[in-house]
Order: sequence, then C-alpha cells, then structure tokens
Amino acid sequence: MALSSFPRRLALLSLAVAGASAQADAPTTLDELVVTSSRSGTELSNSSQVVTVITREQIEQQLTLSSDSSRALANLLPAYTPNREKMTGSGETFRGRKALFLIDGVPQSNPLRSTGRATHTIDLSMVERIEVIHGANAIHGLGATGGIINFITRRPTGDTVRQHASVQATAPTDYPDSDSLGYKLNYRVEGTREDFEYLVGATWEEQGVYKDANGKLVGVDNTQGDLMNSQAYDVFAKLGYWLDNDQNLEFEVNRYNVKGNQDYVSVDGDRANGVPTTSVKGDPVGKAPRNQVLTTSLKYQHDDLYGTTFNAQVYNQQFEGRFGAVLTPTFQDPDIAPEGTLYDQSQAESDKVGAKLTVTKAGLLDDRLKLTTGFDVLKDTTAQTLVLTDRYWVPETDFINYAPFLQAELKALDNLILNAGVRHERAELEVDTFQTVASANGVTVDGGNPDFEETLFNGGLVYKPLTWLSLFANYSEGFGMADVGRVLRGINQPDQDVDDFLDLQPVVTENREVGFRVDYAPVDFEFSYYQSDSDLGSRLTMIDGTYFVQRQKTEIDGFEATLGADFSNRHRGELAYSHIDGEFDSDGDDRVDTKLDGLNIPPNRLTANWQARWTDRFSSLIQASHAFDRDFDDPEKEFDGYTLVDASVGYRLSTGELSLAIANLFNEDYITYYSQSAQVNDTRYFKGRGRTLTVGYAVDF
Repeated sequence: MALSSFPRRLALLSLAVAGASAQADAPTTLDELVVTSSRSGTELSNSSQVVTVITREQIEQQLTLSSDSSRALANLLPAYTPNREKMTGSGETFRGRKALFLIDGVPQSNPLRSTGRATHTIDLSMVERIEVIHGANAIHGLGATGGIINFITRRPTGDTVRQHASVQATAPTDYPDSDSLGYKLNYRVEGTREDFEYLVGATWEEQGVYKDANGKLVGVDNTQGDLMNSQAYDVFAKLGYWLDNDQNLEFEVNRYNVKGNQDYVSVDGDRANGVPTTSVKGDPVGKAPRNQVLTTSLKYQHDDLYGTTFNAQVYNQQFEGRFGAVLTPTFQDPDIAPEGTLYDQSQAESDKVGAKLTVTKAGLLDDRLKLTTGFDVLKDTTAQTLVLTDRYWVPETDFINYAPFLQAELKALDNLILNAGVRHERAELEVDTFQTVASANGVTVDGGNPDFEETLFNGGLVYKPLTWLSLFANYSEGFGMADVGRVLRGINQPDQDVDDFLDLQPVVTENREVGFRVDYAPVDFEFSYYQSDSDLGSRLTMIDGTYFVQRQKTEIDGFEATLGADFSNRHRGELAYSHIDGEFDSDGDDRVDTKLDGLNIPPNRLTANWQARWTDRFSSLIQASHAFDRDFDDPEKEFDGYTLVDASVGYRLSTGELSLAIANLFNEDYITYYSQSAQVNDTRYFKGRGRTLTVGYAVDF
C-alpha cells in the first residue's frame, strides 16, 4: 500500500510512513523511512548508527512459526543472543550488553531489578514494526547500553470499520499428544469516526509442553519461569482524537499476562554425562511464575506549533514478575523454619511514572539544520518480595531521573550530514534503612540518597560520495544502572551505607562505530565495526543458583554485516553475520584479561532467509540461523554450535488466508546456548525444542 492511499490524517504522521506494508498482490513503494525512535525524525539513510526496522510483514512471518518475541528478535538480529525459549530471558543480550525495550517509547526494561522479562510484555500481534538502534545511546535515557528495541504498536489504517480474526494450532511433528498441543486466538477491530480513530485487539494463547528432537519432554524451568505449559493473554486499545489537521491526542493501554500452568516439574539432568534436564507431571511448590504488565500512555502531537513539531507524552508501567518457589540456601531463615526446609519464591515489582517532551525545528540555515530539544523525567519504584514468607529480599527503592537534551542535524554539504547531541542525566536513588535476609547475615544497611550526574555526548557523520554509497561514523554514550536490586540484596557485611556503596555507581558505556552502506539495486549491503567499553561495567555471575552483579571494567568489540538482494519484485534473499568478542577485568588491575561467558555475550552468528511470492495467492519463507562454536576461559562452558532452519508457506483463499509453518525443519538435536555457556548446572541443562508444525487461518472483514 503506497502512503498516498492512507487517509489524510494518517498521512500527516511520520509513523505511518515507516508503518506502510505491502499488500499481497503488489509490491510496495515506500517514502524515505523515518526512524521515530531517534526522537528527531531521522531518515534511515541519514543515520550514523546501524538501525534495523523489522516490518509488519516480517513480524507476521515470525508469528507463523512462534509467538515468542525473543525468538523473533534472535531470528532477525544476529547480534542478539539465541533465545532461551523460557519466560525469563536473563542472559539474552544485544551486542553483549542490555538493550532498552520500549513500547511506543514507554520503557519496559526494569534496570533497578532486571528480571530478563522485558521481551514478554506485549504480544507481537499488536505490533506494527520494531525499530532497533544498535549500540549504546542515551536517546531515551536509562538502560540502552546495548541499544534500543522499540515496539511500535498498530494504529488504524482506514476510514471504514475493519476487523481481523485468526486462529493457530501448534504441535510437535514427532510423538504429539494432547499435552504438547498449543492454541492461539487473535481478534482486532479498528476504524475512524469523524475526528476519532480507534483500535482494540485481544489475544489468548495456550502453550503445551515442549519436546526435543527425540520426542522427549524438554525440562521446565519451575524457578525462572517457562513459556511451555503456560497461558497468556493480551488486551490492547488505542484511541486517537484529531483536534485539527495538525494536532492529535492519543491514549493507549496494553494489559499483558503470561502464567505457568504448574502441571510439570523439572527433573535434573547430568551435564557431565550429556544427560539433559527433562520434565514429568507433578505439582510444583508455590504459586505459578508469571509476568503481569500494564502499560498506559497519553500522547499529544502538534505538527506546526510556531513552526516546530511538538510531542508530549506521559506514561505509566506497572510490572510484576513472579518466579517459582525453590529450596535454596539463599532463602533459609532458622527463625522461620528449620535450616534446609524453607521453600520461598520471589516477585519483582516495578512502577514507572514518566514524561517526555520533544520539540523539533527543521528548515534552519536554508533548510540545512534541524534542532531537537526536550526534557525527560522518570520515577521508578522497585522492590523484590519473598511471596511465601512476606519478606523483602530487595527493599523498596525509588529512582528519580531528570534529563534535558539537545540534538542537532546539519547538512554541511549536499553529501555530508553531521549530527551531534548532548544529554545531561541527573539521577537519585532513595533507599530506606533495611535488613538483609538471614543468608546474607541479616545485616542492617543504612539507607541513603546517593545521587549521580552524567553528561553524555554523541556525534556522528554520514558521507555520501556516490548516490549508492554512504560512509558513516559515530560516537555515543549510554547511561545505565547496575542491577541495584541484586547489589542491595547481596550486601552481607555490617556497617554498610547506601550513600557510600561503590557498586551502586552508574554504568556509562562508550560506543564507537564506523561503517558503510551500499544501495545499488537490486543489491543492498551494510557493514559496521564497533567498540563498546565501560570502566565500571556490570557483569552477571551465578552463585548457588542466584544471580549476582560484579562491577568490573569490560571491553567489547565486533562487527556486523548484512547483504540483501531482490532477485525480482517477488523474490528477496538476505544474509547477516555478527562477530563479537568481550573481556572483563577479573583482578582489578584496570586491564581486561578474561573472556565474557555466555551469560553476558552472544555467540558469533550467521542468519539467512529467502522470501518468495510465487503468485498473487501463494508465498513462502525459508530462514536459517547458525551459531558458531565458542570457547571460554572456563572449559566447562565450551559451546558447541548448532543450526536451525525454519520454513513457512501462506495461501490466500477466496476468504481469508491459510498458513503452514515448520520450526526447526531438520529436527536439530541441541542443547541451548544458555545451558551450554552461561552456567554449569544440572538443573538448567535444557535441550532446545524439536520440530513443530503450526497451522493458522486468518481473515480480514
């Protein structure tokens, strides 16, 4: 659908430019793609950082294979860690660091008590596209030390009332049974009425147990949470009102919940002898692990406020991430129960309230200069409780952040674009005096109000010596916090004061990058080399089944390359490769000396896909991902790579469309990257899911 066919109101929004998608019977001609996540409306070809825009068509292709959003990201972003296939994505990094996840600019990541659950806060059926900015930056503030992954939600696309309904069923191809079947339902209605526009959608999903390539049950993660044997639903609503042709008010709300069914328990494997963790029917102790998220946002946009574009947004995100009950030394307290008998489970809770103001003035200096300025404010209240014994594991912590910023884009020459910016972060932590749990010696820690100030800079250039060639270079800084919750709960020495605790200092990551782009139809190619350094990094380590934070200098470098070719207007192929290395300072001598393990860095990966539209009715996709072998300083974490291949076909009927997809087409038998390289553990020595078949039917009316 060309942009000109959108209604007048939608054509006014740059969001619609990037969101236009192809109809089944004709190729799409898009205007210059605008990256809204840049906050200054940067055109994709003028970006001095690597930016990937995952389109609606690509999202729908991935949804025919799996509803797991982290799997979709791993399939489409080789610098993203192969997904764990679990509710929790701890260890899933982007370029070896944490990404900031957003929904329409509303932060979903919880940097004060990172749970690894940020990829599971919305169903991809509600998402129009995903904008990915690679590398550390501070465009949206706290948390983007590895990059930004912004889920841009759907919006109404016509004047008439339109409805959509779909159903899917998934089963393993080998040894299917009733417990391994999965189902998903999706419904959406949208339209406009005079100056109002609306969209309401809902999904419901029941996932069965997973089976490996040999037809055996994959181990369920009763503690961290699992997507297998779970139920999930998502309810999304968006209401917009046009005050006039230039002013729009938009409210949206998204309620997402995924919860384990508690029908299976884990059976430890034997890592030393290559025996994987499995599952058997049973009743796990405690309440079911779950993700429960409510995201609301109110936005106002004026496209011509005294010659500027003005955007204002206020938002709230309420998050609860509950983990399963476990018998661990960390939770023991002889005042509650005899040592070694106390089961407990934790729940991370975060309530964010924030606002963003952005003003952009283009057309300065004879249309060569564009300035963007703004101000962000965020209050994040976070705690982690122990559900069964009503204790605090992480005390309630307030994080208050103010940040003004200024960004400039200058067209110095017809073929040279310069950009530069500055952002000043002012942050404060508020922690009351608290007592640690008994396993941390039950010490009393004096509360306090440590504050931090960081001025973050970015600058870049794009030079276009030829119409089909662009060279780019970029320097940017990202601002994040170490996992404050893990730091606080790990204090086990007396006479500690929050105001003086070094491990609470922020993480500032410097990202340097150079590369080039080629757009020489029918071929496009992009290459970039980057370095990402932090003097006081935040590295995860696991001790007795519990994650802890190590504050150490880290250095990461790597390169990414993508190659695409349009064989015709109906066939396209793509290759992408990511190579990454990382080390940390293990002995405090200010020199990195030890390789980062799989909990902190992804493997080198190659992905490929071929998309074909054979006729106006029949289309297909085949995609492959290979994770290369990797060695670590710990020989027990040596990674044996694997290759996964997926395929899907779609056929348009006279009414509706039928899809058939096979994930893990060749039934690869493998242990997941996380289980091999992130920890040495018999409990989480998981195999990956074997071959599955998904059949779906969708209709628009």
